[in-house]
Amino acid sequence: MLKRFSSIILSAAVILGLGMNSVVKAAGSDDQGIDEKYGEPIVVLGETLSASQKAEVEKLLGVDDSSQVQEITVTGEDLVHYIQGEDRNSHMYSSAKITRNDSGNGINVKIVTPENITQVTADMYKNALLTAGVENADIEVASPIKVSGHSALVGIYKAYDSSSSSNDKLDSDRTKVASQELNVATDLAKNDNLSNDQVTQLLSEIKQEIANQHPATKADIEQIVDDKLKSLNIQLSDSDRQLLINLFDEMRKLNINFGSVKSELSDLSSKLSDKLKNVASDKGFWQSVADFFGKIFSAIGSFFSSLAG
Repeated sequence: MLKRFSSIILSAAVILGLGMNSVVKAAGSDDQGIDEKYGEPIVVLGETLSASQKAEVEKLLGVDDSSQVQEITVTGEDLVHYIQGEDRNSHMYSSAKITRNDSGNGINVKIVTPENITQVTADMYKNALLTAGVENADIEVASPIKVSGHSALVGIYKAYDSSSSSNDKLDSDRTKVASQELNVATDLAKNDNLSNDQVTQLLSEIKQEIANQHPATKADIEQIVDDKLKSLNIQLSDSDRQLLINLFDEMRKLNINFGSVKSELSDLSSKLSDKLKNVASDKGFWQSVADFFGKIFSAIGSFFSSLAG
């Protein structure tokens, strides 16, 4: 009788344990369902992708069920619509997934395939999107082949403009100047021997100063740009310096309120400043190692030279 009673207790404990485990799993599940305010995440796919590449990108962006996302295609026509002077016959490979939220955590950008996005960094995307007016979104970027990454930005713009809510749509003047910003950023990195991080820090800190000083004229913008170039010890060609001044003067004319994203700009700038200091420290360390061994080899060379003499 006791043996039978023990078996019943054991069986009940197992059943209760399984039931509680299911409850815990349900309570801790990451599947939050579809956000009823913003709808499904939007996945923007470059029109040049083949069927197999499209499937690869969907997998990279974590799309297991296409019914759980809204998919749209970004085309060459979209490229010329959002970025002046571009070629509508351009190949569009870089793609993005946009998940909007009310987290208050601002914009978070992750490049899922950093080896294939060759010119634009996650921080460059973030900086341009702050200019465009994007708020509170998790954005993932991917490409199956090596590309510059510019078409992903166009796709993000199209995702917002495709929203059924007029409140989600971006100001076209701001998206144009944000695209111009991205072009200037990649040009500076390419032409002036600057790292992507240096360029992004420069742009972020200029925006912070615009928020602080509220420049009223192009001359004010020019002074801010020159002061930042000096404080960050960055040398630009005359033509690229003028590109920078013209870019931020366009932002001034649009009266973009960078004060509303000042904390994000500050965090971005601080992160990059720390990163650049670490890089400089590492370079200094390895240079000292190289100098040390250089002196040893020089001494050895001198020693054998004296023997030969």
